[in-house]
Amino acid sequence: MPEGPSVRKFQLLTSPFVGQVVAKVGGSSRKISVNDLNALRLQDSQVHGKNLYLAFVAAEGPLGPTTEETLLQKEAASGASSPAQGGHEQVCCPQTHSQEEELHEPPHSRSEAPDAALGPGSWLRFHFGLFGSIRANEFARANKANKRGDWKDPIPRLVLHFESGGFLVFYNCRMHWCSSPRADPASDILSVEFHRGRALDALCAPDPICYTLLDQRYFSGLGNIIKNEILYLAKIHPLTQGSLLALSDLERLLDCAVQFSSAWLHSKLHGKGLHPQIYQKEQCPLGHAVMKGTLGPSGGFKRLTWWCPQCQPEVL
Repeated sequence: MPEGPSVRKFQLLTSPFVGQVVAKVGGSSRKISVNDLNALRLQDSQVHGKNLYLAFVAAEGPLGPTTEETLLQKEAASGASSPAQGGHEQVCCPQTHSQEEELHEPPHSRSEAPDAALGPGSWLRFHFGLFGSIRANEFARANKANKRGDWKDPIPRLVLHFESGGFLVFYNCRMHWCSSPRADPASDILSVEFHRGRALDALCAPDPICYTLLDQRYFSGLGNIIKNEILYLAKIHPLTQGSLLALSDLERLLDCAVQFSSAWLHSKLHGKGLHPQIYQKEQCPLGHAVMKGTLGPSGGFKRLTWWCPQCQPEVL
């Protein structure tokens, strides 16, 4: 599923529509009544970890403050193209490994339950599947035939047409209404409020380090791609227990998490792709054979993991 940097790019696509009124809706979602969005004003757009939140109010209501002065907009101002100027952008994770597809997530990463019915100031929460994406002012088109040989375009879960004439299209996502974005910025690896001390305490647990990194309570927005890459960069075996590692090793791993995530976001905002060193590779950059395994806690969610046994020796 899209990780923190991708979802922040999704927010960039929605930001130009903040303040506009929904003129027409569509989509295949059965989780919400899409017609409830008709004639509402998009009041705000926020991202927390892997979740996007859009606030809607009655069109005649006052337009409250937004989050325009965020890191995302500052990055965009430095040179990224804006969808308000007709840009058409789709961001999604590599389309491989169907066992990781759709909306599966570790139990400890699950967020709040749906709130009551829509009301003024209500927020619509989006959680994206592996191939989840947002497009601005265009629809996704099939780039290959399915197993039956048919060329079928992806079916959007939600389409929002605005009075300005522009529109947003949401693919492969789960939606529900909530009263507010119930998120802790201190756990978001891309937030200026990220709490390093709390994250370090979590990494010190006597659990395989690759399990802890995916715990959204401490590393919101950190997903499987980031996990694989930063463990390689820090030269740590994924199954090494955090309690066996020196504090300096954990500090280096945390630095890698923040720096890699920030660099990935910067690349996305400038239209550049990700060039992983270990994720889905057969050899590491030094030419060593890469191991691959499905790792996760007993009875919990397991993810495909790549590591180099020579560059990332296991600590016994």
